[in-house]
Amino acid sequence: MTSYETWVADRFAALTAEDGWLNLTDRVEIPPGPQRLGRAADNDLVISVGPDHLGVLTATPQQATLRVDGREFPFLAQGGNPMVRVSGLLLELHTVEGQRGLRVRDLGLPRDIALTLFPFDPAWVITARWVTLATPQAQMVDQKGAGPTEVTLTHRAHFTHAGQDVTLLVTHWKAGKPMFVIRDATAGSETYAASRFLMAEPEGETILLDFNRAHNPPCAFTDFAICPLPPRENRLAFAIRAGERKLE
Repeated sequence: MTSYETWVADRFAALTAEDGWLNLTDRVEIPPGPQRLGRAADNDLVISVGPDHLGVLTATPQQATLRVDGREFPFLAQGGNPMVRVSGLLLELHTVEGQRGLRVRDLGLPRDIALTLFPFDPAWVITARWVTLATPQAQMVDQKGAGPTEVTLTHRAHFTHAGQDVTLLVTHWKAGKPMFVIRDATAGSETYAASRFLMAEPEGETILLDFNRAHNPPCAFTDFAICPLPPRENRLAFAIRAGERKLE
């Protein structure tokens, strides 16, 4: 695991990157067939930035292209979802519950942000038991910005806090690592009300939970993101004054 200082620097760099969450202006669902895309009202897909008539978007399960003034711009995966840069915009394809959508980012928007974190507290670096479920379990998870979605539970983490047994469920995985979606007693007053995310690294039968790295979900920065909400088990009655605080 990288040092805490490196994690903070990487976190800031990811947020302020051109494909981060600070310059996201639109998210629209893509119907089947070619779609005229642009800011004018007579387009099939109307967005809030860019030219009045940007081009024609064609997205199939195999590939996607944007035709602009007779020239084809292909969407290419760049370590994540397929994207294309055109006319000062970064367009990204993504899929939610089988429905393809288009995220639009304005590369001309400022991407400055002042993150506020609690002081690092070594007491919130916890080694928990890492348990693999005997049988994977399907569970519905509510989302901010979309309807409920079904996830498959395969693991959970167990630890003790102030004499209380705590079980956290892993509902999502990111880059091969388990991601816990949590909420604690600071939610709404000191931290983002909906949730925070915590990435962790298992090692054998244990997993290191460094709550100093608990961070705000994309929905804390933009209304155009979709974010899972914590399951009942991950809504903690005690306060975790570690990690990112809510935005001022």
